[in-house]
Amino acid sequence: MEIIKTDVAIVGAGGAGLRAAIALAEADPKLRIALISKVYPMRSHTCAAEGGAAGVVKSDDSLDLHFNDTVGGGDWLSDQDAVEYFINEAPKELTQLEHWGCPWSREPDGSVAVRPFGGMKIKRTWFAADKSGFHILHTLFQTSLKYPSIQRFDEYYATDLLVEDGRCQGLTALEIRNGEMKQFQAGAVIIAAGGGGKMFPFTTNGNIKTGDGMALAYRAGTPLKDMEFVQYHPTGLPNNGILLTEGCRGEGGILLNKDGRRYLQDYGMGPETPVGQPVLKTMELGPRDRLSQAFWGEQQKGNTVKTPWGDCVLLDMRHLGEKKIDERLPLVRDLCISYLGKDPVKEPIPIRPVVHYMMGGIHTDVQAATRLPGLFAAGECACVSINGANRLGSNSLTELLVFGRRAALSAMAHLQSNPTPSSDAALAAKAKESQNRIQALFDKSDGTETIAGLRQEMMDTMEANVGIYRTGEGLAAACEKIAELRRRYANIALTDKSHVYNTDLMQALELGSMLDCAEAVTVGARDRKESRGAHQRLDFTARDDENLLKHSLAHYHPTEPPRIEYLDVVITKSQPGVRDYSGAKK
Repeated sequence: MEIIKTDVAIVGAGGAGLRAAIALAEADPKLRIALISKVYPMRSHTCAAEGGAAGVVKSDDSLDLHFNDTVGGGDWLSDQDAVEYFINEAPKELTQLEHWGCPWSREPDGSVAVRPFGGMKIKRTWFAADKSGFHILHTLFQTSLKYPSIQRFDEYYATDLLVEDGRCQGLTALEIRNGEMKQFQAGAVIIAAGGGGKMFPFTTNGNIKTGDGMALAYRAGTPLKDMEFVQYHPTGLPNNGILLTEGCRGEGGILLNKDGRRYLQDYGMGPETPVGQPVLKTMELGPRDRLSQAFWGEQQKGNTVKTPWGDCVLLDMRHLGEKKIDERLPLVRDLCISYLGKDPVKEPIPIRPVVHYMMGGIHTDVQAATRLPGLFAAGECACVSINGANRLGSNSLTELLVFGRRAALSAMAHLQSNPTPSSDAALAAKAKESQNRIQALFDKSDGTETIAGLRQEMMDTMEANVGIYRTGEGLAAACEKIAELRRRYANIALTDKSHVYNTDLMQALELGSMLDCAEAVTVGARDRKESRGAHQRLDFTARDDENLLKHSLAHYHPTEPPRIEYLDVVITKSQPGVRDYSGAKK
């Protein structure tokens, strides 16, 4: 097995991974940086983000307001020291992107334009039309090309972390194009590999979002935090789950039920306001969890629109006019026409909630450090936690930047402590274990389970029992089923025994990651007997701050369900209160 020695290995080359690599290269040109990704960087899922990135820039805004929106939006499960760091660093990171060439949209006077976003009571979301993630990722990738110390390993799938002498000292990875295993020896490892939304069947997530980075850390002994909190975005295309950005509502789009009525005032989102005059505290600009829950309420009342793809409500943007839609939402218009055959300039668009984002992930502190020395994490795969029980739209793109850089700084500090690396022989033994695990899949000739069959059962289970609203009975059934699927996973069979671009092998490995992460989600949800943010229980409808104002930590076991422990939320200045989006004056 080839050994590649580097100072820092980064798993994932999306927004967080690229930002970490740039920060390392800027700080010390002599550092060897390995950027490892199972896809080419420009195929990372950051590219799919549309709406924008939040950061205080206007005179009517303040850091305190951003703090309060984020903490309240997260239903007080956010660690407030992390939120403080995040909101202070956010404007610096967005300005830095501008200096690197990110083409932010502009106001007529030339200043950076901002738009309203759900749960934000002030307009603070920087945007580049409705292709913000695309432009952010391009800007980061192009900037990374300036630094020869960043060595890219595109189309490499990370299989296991190398843990020796109580710390992370590298990883093994499969070179997809030829099936060869590589051993990366590194003084520090940063995981920035994205979320795991593909454990659900209807999601905005691309096929690469299979929880690989979370599973890497989880199996190595690092707990996963708050995995029960899975965000539904309220406006997805009903036939394929493609996201229609929150910017649609930020620019003034409205939601209608089958009777053409703006129904959100029935769900604590404020009084109906004149079309074209969005009220930032209310209605369509409520937070994502509340809007998705309102859809469920309309569905129960029989107020949804019947379509070939199931129940929907309508997103109406006709009153915005063609000029504004083409200027601010060109991609949205193209998506609606291309995938649904409907033009938002001329007709309302059917939409329904769709799995979008995981608030939970690898447990880190505010320095992006895990409990395993030498291992750091940033982005959606990590849970620092600034998002708490419900992420506000446009905080995530900024989070990639802020904590990507933070992870790099922490990795450098770890390197400077000069820990003596373990011997090549000790690390080689660990790497051989990983290689043997992969080889066992090729050697198995009596497998009775199909990858596609297990994956479908997993997705059906998650869709039926771990959705917008949950019950104890459904969650117990989901825990039992996912545990069964994990046992049956040992009997999967590879039909393709080749080594060049073996997609059968890749899907087998990804399924293993998703099953491990899905079990952390279901067990965490079963044990959290309250309703908070994106986790809503029909049998425990109240928020329980007395007993459950705590993070859940899921600890991996190879054959048993995870052990769940709890960790106090860090509260610095905002005590838990009522999440009020009614627009009523205080």
